[in-house]
Amino acid sequence: MARLDRTPFEAEITDLTHDGRGVARGEDGKAVFVAGALPGERVVASRVRRHRHFDEAQTLEVLQAAPERVQPRCPHFGTCGGCALQHYAEDRQILAKARVLRENLERIGHVTPERWLEPLTDAAWGYRRKGRLSVRRVEKKDKTLVGFRETDPRFVADLRECHTVIPEIGTKLEALSALVDGLEARREIPQIEFIAGDGEAGLDGTGKSRVALTFRHLAPLSEGDRAALAAFAKAHDFIIFLQPGGVDSVHPLALEGASLEGGSSEPQPLSFRLQDWDIELKFRPLDFIQVNAGLNRKMIRHAFDLLDPQPGERVLDLFAGLGNFTLPLARQVREVVGVEGEAGLVRRARENAEHNGLDNARFFAADLAKDLSAEPWMREGFDKLLLDPPRSGADFVLSVLPLKQFSRIVYVSCHPASLARDAGYLVNEKGWKLKAAGVMDMFPHTAHVESIALFEP
Repeated sequence: MARLDRTPFEAEITDLTHDGRGVARGEDGKAVFVAGALPGERVVASRVRRHRHFDEAQTLEVLQAAPERVQPRCPHFGTCGGCALQHYAEDRQILAKARVLRENLERIGHVTPERWLEPLTDAAWGYRRKGRLSVRRVEKKDKTLVGFRETDPRFVADLRECHTVIPEIGTKLEALSALVDGLEARREIPQIEFIAGDGEAGLDGTGKSRVALTFRHLAPLSEGDRAALAAFAKAHDFIIFLQPGGVDSVHPLALEGASLEGGSSEPQPLSFRLQDWDIELKFRPLDFIQVNAGLNRKMIRHAFDLLDPQPGERVLDLFAGLGNFTLPLARQVREVVGVEGEAGLVRRARENAEHNGLDNARFFAADLAKDLSAEPWMREGFDKLLLDPPRSGADFVLSVLPLKQFSRIVYVSCHPASLARDAGYLVNEKGWKLKAAGVMDMFPHTAHVESIALFEP
Protein backbone atom coordinates (compact mmCIF):
# COMPACT_ATOMS: atom_id res chain seq x y z
CA MET A 1 0.00 0.00 0.00
CA ALA A 2 1.32 3.44 -0.98
CA ARG A 3 2.32 5.75 1.85
CA LEU A 4 -0.31 8.38 2.66
CA ASP A 5 0.65 11.79 1.27
CA ARG A 6 -0.23 14.37 3.93
CA THR A 7 1.07 17.32 1.93
CA PRO A 8 -1.38 20.25 2.29
CA PHE A 9 -3.35 21.03 -0.84
CA GLU A 10 -5.92 23.61 -1.91
CA ALA A 11 -9.44 22.42 -2.69
CA GLU A 12 -12.68 23.84 -4.03
CA ILE A 13 -15.64 22.50 -2.06
CA THR A 14 -18.59 21.75 -4.31
CA ASP A 15 -20.98 19.77 -2.14
CA LEU A 16 -21.70 18.36 1.32
CA THR A 17 -21.68 14.66 2.21
CA HIS A 18 -24.48 13.03 4.17
CA ASP A 19 -22.26 13.08 7.26
CA GLY A 20 -21.49 16.80 7.02
CA ARG A 21 -18.10 16.90 5.24
CA GLY A 22 -17.25 19.00 2.23
CA VAL A 23 -16.77 17.32 -1.15
CA ALA A 24 -13.78 18.19 -3.36
CA ARG A 25 -11.93 16.54 -6.24
CA GLY A 26 -8.25 15.69 -6.23
CA GLU A 27 -6.00 16.33 -9.22
CA ASP A 28 -6.71 12.77 -10.35
CA GLY A 29 -10.48 13.38 -10.17
CA LYS A 30 -10.87 11.23 -7.07
CA ALA A 31 -13.43 12.42 -4.51
CA VAL A 32 -12.03 13.87 -1.32
CA PHE A 33 -14.29 14.29 1.74
CA VAL A 34 -13.01 17.25 3.76
CA ALA A 35 -14.02 17.60 7.41
CA GLY A 36 -14.68 21.19 8.47
CA ALA A 37 -15.36 22.51 4.95
CA LEU A 38 -18.60 23.83 3.45
CA PRO A 39 -19.94 24.10 -0.11
CA GLY A 40 -18.66 27.16 -1.96
CA GLU A 41 -15.46 27.39 0.06
CA ARG A 42 -11.82 27.22 -0.91
CA VAL A 43 -9.71 25.55 1.77
CA VAL A 44 -6.27 24.20 2.49
CA ALA A 45 -6.61 20.58 3.61
CA SER A 46 -4.49 17.54 4.38
CA ARG A 47 -5.37 13.92 3.67
CA VAL A 48 -5.85 11.73 6.75
CA ARG A 49 -7.01 8.50 5.12
CA ARG A 50 -6.93 6.97 1.66
CA HIS A 51 -9.51 4.56 0.25
CA ARG A 52 -9.98 2.97 -3.12
CA HIS A 53 -12.77 5.25 -4.33
CA PHE A 54 -12.33 8.33 -2.12
CA ASP A 55 -9.94 10.00 0.28
CA GLU A 56 -10.59 11.70 3.61
CA ALA A 57 -9.05 15.02 4.60
CA GLN A 58 -9.11 17.64 7.34
CA THR A 59 -9.41 21.38 6.80
CA LEU A 60 -6.28 23.25 7.84
CA GLU A 61 -7.23 26.76 6.70
CA VAL A 62 -10.26 28.40 5.11
CA LEU A 63 -9.07 30.64 2.28
CA GLN A 64 -12.52 31.70 1.11
CA ALA A 65 -15.42 31.17 3.52
CA ALA A 66 -19.00 30.46 2.53
CA PRO A 67 -21.57 33.08 3.63
CA GLU A 68 -23.23 30.35 5.72
CA ARG A 69 -20.14 29.71 7.83
CA VAL A 70 -20.53 30.69 11.49
CA GLN A 71 -18.28 30.57 14.53
CA PRO A 72 -18.88 27.27 16.38
CA ARG A 73 -20.18 27.85 19.89
CA CYS A 74 -18.30 24.90 21.39
CA PRO A 75 -14.51 25.19 21.87
CA HIS A 76 -14.22 21.43 21.27
CA PHE A 77 -15.84 21.46 17.84
CA GLY A 78 -13.65 19.73 15.28
CA THR A 79 -12.10 17.43 17.88
CA CYS A 80 -15.21 16.03 19.56
CA GLY A 81 -17.20 13.78 17.26
CA GLY A 82 -20.53 14.64 18.85
CA CYS A 83 -21.29 17.42 16.35
CA ALA A 84 -20.51 17.79 12.65
CA LEU A 85 -22.25 21.04 11.64
CA GLN A 86 -21.70 23.72 14.30
CA HIS A 87 -19.79 25.79 11.71
CA TYR A 88 -22.86 25.83 9.44
CA ALA A 89 -25.70 28.33 10.01
CA GLU A 90 -28.65 26.65 11.72
CA ASP A 91 -31.14 27.53 8.98
CA ARG A 92 -28.80 25.97 6.42
CA GLN A 93 -28.27 22.77 8.43
CA ILE A 94 -31.90 21.75 8.17
CA LEU A 95 -31.93 22.51 4.44
CA ALA A 96 -28.92 20.24 4.00
CA LYS A 97 -30.78 17.49 5.85
CA ALA A 98 -33.82 18.01 3.62
CA ARG A 99 -31.55 17.52 0.62
CA VAL A 100 -30.25 14.26 2.10
CA LEU A 101 -33.82 13.00 2.45
CA ARG A 102 -34.71 14.05 -1.09
CA GLU A 103 -31.63 12.39 -2.58
CA ASN A 104 -32.24 9.16 -0.67
CA LEU A 105 -35.87 8.98 -1.74
CA GLU A 106 -34.93 9.57 -5.38
CA ARG A 107 -31.79 7.42 -5.53
CA ILE A 108 -32.77 4.46 -3.33
CA GLY A 109 -36.57 4.45 -3.39
CA HIS A 110 -37.09 5.99 -6.84
CA VAL A 111 -39.94 8.02 -5.35
CA THR A 112 -40.80 11.68 -4.91
CA PRO A 113 -43.50 12.96 -2.53
CA GLU A 114 -46.44 14.88 -3.91
CA ARG A 115 -45.57 17.66 -1.47
CA TRP A 116 -42.67 18.51 0.79
CA LEU A 117 -43.47 19.27 4.40
CA GLU A 118 -41.97 22.31 6.09
CA PRO A 119 -38.97 21.28 8.22
CA LEU A 120 -39.76 20.82 11.89
CA THR A 121 -37.31 22.49 14.30
CA ASP A 122 -36.99 23.43 17.96
CA ALA A 123 -34.26 24.77 20.25
CA ALA A 124 -30.82 24.03 18.80
CA TRP A 125 -28.82 24.16 22.05
CA GLY A 126 -29.12 22.39 25.39
CA TYR A 127 -31.62 19.92 23.97
CA ARG A 128 -30.08 16.49 24.44
CA ARG A 129 -31.60 14.75 27.45
CA LYS A 130 -30.22 11.23 26.85
CA GLY A 131 -26.80 9.98 25.84
CA ARG A 132 -23.72 7.92 26.63
CA LEU A 133 -20.45 9.41 27.82
CA SER A 134 -17.28 7.41 27.30
CA VAL A 135 -14.78 7.17 30.16
CA ARG A 136 -11.05 6.53 29.84
CA ARG A 137 -8.13 6.92 32.20
CA VAL A 138 -5.24 8.47 30.23
CA GLU A 139 -1.97 8.02 32.07
CA LYS A 140 -0.02 10.43 29.83
CA LYS A 141 -2.41 13.21 30.84
CA ASP A 142 -2.70 11.91 34.41
CA LYS A 143 -6.47 12.32 34.28
CA THR A 144 -9.68 10.50 33.49
CA LEU A 145 -11.55 11.74 30.44
CA VAL A 146 -15.35 11.80 30.43
CA GLY A 147 -16.98 12.84 27.16
CA PHE A 148 -18.01 11.83 23.69
CA ARG A 149 -15.67 10.12 21.26
CA GLU A 150 -13.37 12.24 19.15
CA THR A 151 -13.79 12.42 15.38
CA ASP A 152 -11.27 9.58 15.50
CA PRO A 153 -13.42 7.19 17.56
CA ARG A 154 -10.40 5.45 19.07
CA PHE A 155 -10.07 8.39 21.47
CA VAL A 156 -12.26 10.05 24.07
CA ALA A 157 -12.51 13.83 23.71
CA ASP A 158 -11.12 15.88 26.59
CA LEU A 159 -14.22 18.04 27.19
CA ARG A 160 -14.81 20.93 29.55
CA GLU A 161 -18.37 21.56 28.40
CA CYS A 162 -21.03 20.54 25.89
CA HIS A 163 -23.59 22.98 24.53
CA THR A 164 -25.96 20.50 22.88
CA VAL A 165 -26.51 18.44 26.04
CA ILE A 166 -28.93 19.77 28.67
CA PRO A 167 -27.05 22.22 30.94
CA GLU A 168 -27.43 20.00 34.01
CA ILE A 169 -24.97 17.61 32.29
CA GLY A 170 -23.21 19.82 29.75
CA THR A 171 -21.73 22.06 32.46
CA LYS A 172 -20.68 19.17 34.74
CA LEU A 173 -18.25 17.24 32.52
CA GLU A 174 -15.14 18.43 34.35
CA ALA A 175 -16.78 17.60 37.67
CA LEU A 176 -17.61 14.11 36.40
CA SER A 177 -14.04 13.67 35.21
CA ALA A 178 -12.67 14.67 38.62
CA LEU A 179 -15.17 12.39 40.36
CA VAL A 180 -14.21 9.29 38.38
CA ASP A 181 -10.50 10.11 38.57
CA GLY A 182 -10.75 10.05 42.36
CA LEU A 183 -12.35 6.58 42.48
CA GLU A 184 -10.43 3.41 43.19
CA ALA A 185 -12.31 1.86 40.26
CA ARG A 186 -11.46 4.64 37.80
CA ARG A 187 -9.98 2.14 35.32
CA GLU A 188 -13.02 -0.12 35.63
CA ILE A 189 -15.67 2.40 34.53
CA PRO A 190 -15.98 2.46 30.71
CA GLN A 191 -19.10 4.61 30.35
CA ILE A 192 -21.70 6.77 32.04
CA GLU A 193 -25.20 7.05 30.60
CA PHE A 194 -27.31 10.09 31.34
CA ILE A 195 -31.04 10.56 30.97
CA ALA A 196 -33.33 13.34 32.12
CA GLY A 197 -36.97 13.46 33.04
CA ASP A 198 -39.06 16.44 33.98
CA GLY A 199 -38.34 18.35 37.14
CA GLU A 200 -41.01 20.17 39.10
CA ALA A 201 -41.70 22.50 36.17
CA GLY A 202 -40.70 20.03 33.45
CA LEU A 203 -38.17 20.34 30.67
CA ASP A 204 -40.38 22.92 28.96
CA GLY A 205 -40.67 25.08 32.08
CA THR A 206 -38.28 26.93 34.32
CA GLY A 207 -37.47 24.08 36.69
CA LYS A 208 -34.40 21.86 36.51
CA SER A 209 -34.53 18.54 34.74
CA ARG A 210 -34.41 15.43 36.89
CA VAL A 211 -31.19 13.69 35.81
CA ALA A 212 -30.07 10.10 36.32
CA LEU A 213 -26.52 8.87 35.76
CA THR A 214 -25.83 5.17 35.22
CA PHE A 215 -22.24 4.13 35.91
CA ARG A 216 -21.15 0.94 34.14
CA HIS A 217 -18.47 -0.72 36.26
CA LEU A 218 -16.47 -3.84 35.43
CA ALA A 219 -15.44 -4.60 39.01
CA PRO A 220 -17.24 -4.28 42.37
CA LEU A 221 -17.14 -0.80 43.88
CA SER A 222 -15.61 -0.21 47.28
CA GLU A 223 -17.57 1.45 50.05
CA GLY A 224 -15.35 4.49 49.60
CA ASP A 225 -16.23 4.73 45.92
CA ARG A 226 -19.91 4.33 46.67
CA ALA A 227 -19.67 7.06 49.30
CA ALA A 228 -17.96 9.36 46.75
CA LEU A 229 -20.71 8.72 44.22
CA ALA A 230 -23.39 9.39 46.84
CA ALA A 231 -21.75 12.67 47.86
CA PHE A 232 -21.50 13.73 44.20
CA ALA A 233 -25.16 12.90 43.64
CA LYS A 234 -26.18 15.00 46.64
CA ALA A 235 -23.94 17.93 45.67
CA HIS A 236 -25.19 18.08 42.07
CA ASP A 237 -28.76 16.83 42.55
CA PHE A 238 -28.31 13.68 40.45
CA ILE A 239 -29.81 10.22 40.85
CA ILE A 240 -27.07 7.57 40.60
CA PHE A 241 -27.58 4.08 39.23
CA LEU A 242 -24.99 1.31 38.99
CA GLN A 243 -24.64 -1.25 36.21
CA PRO A 244 -22.27 -4.12 37.10
CA GLY A 245 -23.51 -6.36 34.25
CA GLY A 246 -26.19 -6.35 31.58
CA VAL A 247 -29.22 -4.09 31.34
CA ASP A 248 -31.09 -6.11 33.96
CA SER A 249 -28.34 -5.46 36.52
CA VAL A 250 -29.05 -1.71 36.75
CA HIS A 251 -29.98 -0.66 40.27
CA PRO A 252 -30.00 2.57 42.31
CA LEU A 253 -27.00 3.46 44.41
CA ALA A 254 -27.69 3.11 48.12
CA LEU A 255 -25.08 2.82 50.80
CA GLU A 256 -25.46 0.15 53.44
CA GLY A 257 -28.11 1.34 55.86
CA ALA A 258 -28.81 4.48 53.84
CA SER A 259 -31.95 5.43 52.01
CA LEU A 260 -32.99 7.58 49.08
CA GLU A 261 -35.63 10.29 48.83
CA GLY A 262 -37.66 10.46 51.98
CA GLY A 263 -36.69 7.13 53.48
CA SER A 264 -37.33 5.02 50.38
CA SER A 265 -34.66 2.60 49.12
CA GLU A 266 -35.81 3.32 45.55
CA PRO A 267 -35.73 6.75 43.87
CA GLN A 268 -38.95 8.20 42.54
CA PRO A 269 -39.49 7.11 38.91
CA LEU A 270 -38.18 9.27 36.11
CA SER A 271 -40.89 10.66 33.88
CA PHE A 272 -41.80 13.31 31.35
CA ARG A 273 -45.13 14.85 30.46
CA LEU A 274 -46.85 15.38 27.14
CA GLN A 275 -49.01 18.29 28.24
CA ASP A 276 -51.16 18.52 25.11
CA TRP A 277 -52.59 15.07 25.80
CA ASP A 278 -52.34 15.04 29.63
CA ILE A 279 -49.97 12.06 29.48
CA GLU A 280 -47.11 11.25 31.85
CA LEU A 281 -44.59 8.64 30.69
CA LYS A 282 -42.48 6.94 33.34
CA PHE A 283 -39.22 5.31 32.31
CA ARG A 284 -36.09 3.59 33.62
CA PRO A 285 -32.56 4.98 33.27
CA LEU A 286 -31.54 2.92 30.20
CA ASP A 287 -34.89 3.06 28.39
CA PHE A 288 -35.19 4.60 24.96
CA ILE A 289 -36.78 8.04 24.91
CA GLN A 290 -36.54 10.69 22.22
CA VAL A 291 -33.51 12.81 23.04
CA ASN A 292 -35.05 16.17 22.19
CA ALA A 293 -38.04 16.91 24.43
CA GLY A 294 -39.25 20.01 22.59
CA LEU A 295 -38.94 18.46 19.14
CA ASN A 296 -40.61 15.29 20.40
CA ARG A 297 -43.75 17.17 21.40
CA LYS A 298 -43.87 18.89 18.02
CA MET A 299 -43.20 15.58 16.24
CA ILE A 300 -46.14 13.86 17.91
CA ARG A 301 -48.47 16.69 16.93
CA HIS A 302 -47.02 16.69 13.39
CA ALA A 303 -47.55 12.93 13.06
CA PHE A 304 -51.14 13.18 14.26
CA ASP A 305 -51.89 16.00 11.86
CA LEU A 306 -50.79 13.70 9.04
CA LEU A 307 -52.48 10.57 10.40
CA ASP A 308 -55.74 12.43 11.13
CA PRO A 309 -56.93 9.98 13.83
CA GLN A 310 -60.70 9.89 14.33
CA PRO A 311 -62.68 8.97 17.48
CA GLY A 312 -64.15 5.78 16.01
CA GLU A 313 -60.91 4.37 14.57
CA ARG A 314 -58.51 1.61 15.60
CA VAL A 315 -54.84 2.44 15.06
CA LEU A 316 -51.78 0.16 14.99
CA ASP A 317 -48.55 1.67 16.37
CA LEU A 318 -45.44 -0.38 15.52
CA PHE A 319 -42.09 -0.03 17.34
CA ALA A 320 -44.11 1.62 20.09
CA GLY A 321 -41.47 1.80 22.83
CA LEU A 322 -42.85 3.27 26.06
CA GLY A 323 -45.96 4.51 24.26
CA ASN A 324 -44.63 7.88 23.08
CA PHE A 325 -47.18 7.91 20.23
CA THR A 326 -49.50 5.17 21.47
CA LEU A 327 -50.77 6.80 24.65
CA PRO A 328 -51.48 10.25 23.17
CA LEU A 329 -53.29 8.42 20.32
CA ALA A 330 -55.44 6.65 22.89
CA ARG A 331 -56.85 10.06 23.87
CA GLN A 332 -58.13 10.53 20.31
CA VAL A 333 -59.25 7.14 18.94
CA ARG A 334 -61.47 4.22 19.92
CA GLU A 335 -58.53 1.86 20.43
CA VAL A 336 -54.80 1.75 19.73
CA VAL A 337 -52.50 -1.28 19.74
CA GLY A 338 -48.78 -0.77 20.34
CA VAL A 339 -46.23 -3.42 19.36
CA GLU A 340 -42.61 -3.30 20.54
CA GLY A 341 -39.73 -5.77 20.43
CA GLU A 342 -38.21 -5.08 23.84
CA ALA A 343 -40.22 -6.80 26.57
CA GLY A 344 -39.15 -4.36 29.28
CA LEU A 345 -40.46 -1.40 27.31
CA VAL A 346 -43.74 -3.23 26.73
CA ARG A 347 -44.15 -3.79 30.46
CA ARG A 348 -43.56 -0.12 31.16
CA ALA A 349 -45.88 0.92 28.33
CA ARG A 350 -48.65 -1.12 29.94
CA GLU A 351 -47.85 0.45 33.29
CA ASN A 352 -47.95 3.88 31.67
CA ALA A 353 -51.36 3.15 30.17
CA GLU A 354 -52.68 2.20 33.61
CA HIS A 355 -50.96 5.19 35.22
CA ASN A 356 -52.74 7.52 32.79
CA GLY A 357 -56.12 5.82 33.22
CA LEU A 358 -56.24 4.50 29.64
CA ASP A 359 -58.07 1.24 28.99
CA ASN A 360 -58.14 1.55 25.20
CA ALA A 361 -54.39 1.11 24.67
CA ARG A 362 -53.08 -2.45 24.43
CA PHE A 363 -49.44 -3.48 24.07
CA PHE A 364 -47.77 -6.60 22.69
CA ALA A 365 -44.14 -7.74 22.63
CA ALA A 366 -43.00 -9.05 19.24
CA ASP A 367 -39.85 -9.09 17.12
CA LEU A 368 -41.04 -7.16 14.08
CA ALA A 369 -38.26 -8.60 11.93
CA LYS A 370 -39.43 -12.22 12.34
CA ASP A 371 -42.47 -14.38 11.55
CA LEU A 372 -45.57 -12.66 12.91
CA SER A 373 -48.24 -15.07 11.68
CA ALA A 374 -49.05 -16.32 15.20
CA GLU A 375 -49.35 -12.85 16.73
CA PRO A 376 -52.95 -12.16 17.84
CA TRP A 377 -52.85 -8.49 16.81
CA MET A 378 -52.00 -9.51 13.23
CA ARG A 379 -55.53 -10.93 12.89
CA GLU A 380 -57.23 -7.75 14.09
CA GLY A 381 -58.52 -5.04 11.81
CA PHE A 382 -57.14 -1.51 11.88
CA ASP A 383 -57.93 1.75 10.16
CA LYS A 384 -54.54 3.43 10.22
CA LEU A 385 -50.87 2.61 10.83
CA LEU A 386 -48.15 4.61 12.55
CA LEU A 387 -44.61 3.28 12.78
CA ASP A 388 -41.32 4.58 14.16
CA PRO A 389 -38.70 1.88 13.42
CA PRO A 390 -34.99 1.80 14.28
CA ARG A 391 -32.29 2.57 11.71
CA SER A 392 -32.82 -0.79 10.00
CA GLY A 393 -36.31 0.27 8.98
CA ALA A 394 -39.50 -1.74 8.64
CA ASP A 395 -39.15 -3.71 5.39
CA PHE A 396 -40.06 -7.10 6.84
CA VAL A 397 -43.13 -6.07 8.82
CA LEU A 398 -44.44 -4.04 5.89
CA SER A 399 -44.09 -7.10 3.67
CA VAL A 400 -46.26 -9.27 5.95
CA LEU A 401 -48.89 -6.78 7.07
CA PRO A 402 -52.26 -6.82 5.25
CA LEU A 403 -51.78 -3.26 4.02
CA LYS A 404 -55.19 -2.96 2.35
CA GLN A 405 -56.85 -2.46 5.74
CA PHE A 406 -55.13 0.92 6.26
CA SER A 407 -56.41 4.20 4.88
CA ARG A 408 -53.22 6.02 5.92
CA ILE A 409 -49.68 5.17 6.96
CA VAL A 410 -47.45 7.63 8.80
CA TYR A 411 -43.80 6.55 8.91
CA VAL A 412 -41.40 8.28 11.34
CA SER A 413 -37.79 7.55 10.44
CA CYS A 414 -34.37 8.03 12.03
CA HIS A 415 -32.51 6.90 8.89
CA PRO A 416 -33.36 8.32 5.45
CA ALA A 417 -31.90 5.36 3.52
CA SER A 418 -34.16 2.79 5.18
CA LEU A 419 -37.16 5.09 4.82
CA ALA A 420 -36.33 5.47 1.11
CA ARG A 421 -36.09 1.71 0.67
CA ASP A 422 -39.41 1.12 2.43
CA ALA A 423 -41.07 3.99 0.56
CA GLY A 424 -39.94 2.41 -2.71
CA TYR A 425 -41.54 -0.87 -1.66
CA LEU A 426 -44.84 0.76 -0.70
CA VAL A 427 -45.05 2.92 -3.83
CA ASN A 428 -43.44 0.81 -6.56
CA GLU A 429 -44.52 -2.65 -5.45
CA LYS A 430 -47.73 -2.09 -3.49
CA GLY A 431 -49.18 0.87 -5.34
CA TRP A 432 -49.35 3.33 -2.45
CA LYS A 433 -48.83 7.05 -2.97
CA LEU A 434 -46.19 9.03 -1.12
CA LYS A 435 -48.36 12.03 -0.33
CA ALA A 436 -45.89 14.01 1.77
CA ALA A 437 -42.45 13.86 3.36
CA GLY A 438 -40.19 16.16 5.33
CA VAL A 439 -37.37 16.40 7.84
CA MET A 440 -37.37 17.04 11.59
CA ASP A 441 -34.28 18.33 13.40
CA MET A 442 -34.11 15.93 16.34
CA PHE A 443 -30.31 16.35 16.60
CA PRO A 444 -29.27 19.93 15.66
CA HIS A 445 -25.58 20.44 14.76
CA THR A 446 -25.18 16.75 13.89
CA ALA A 447 -25.62 15.09 10.51
CA HIS A 448 -28.43 12.88 11.87
CA VAL A 449 -31.57 13.11 9.73
CA GLU A 450 -34.98 12.43 11.29
CA SER A 451 -37.89 12.46 8.86
CA ILE A 452 -41.58 11.70 8.46
CA ALA A 453 -43.67 10.49 5.54
CA LEU A 454 -47.36 10.08 4.77
CA PHE A 455 -48.65 7.30 2.50
CA GLU A 456 -52.16 6.77 1.17
CA PRO A 457 -53.56 3.97 -1.05
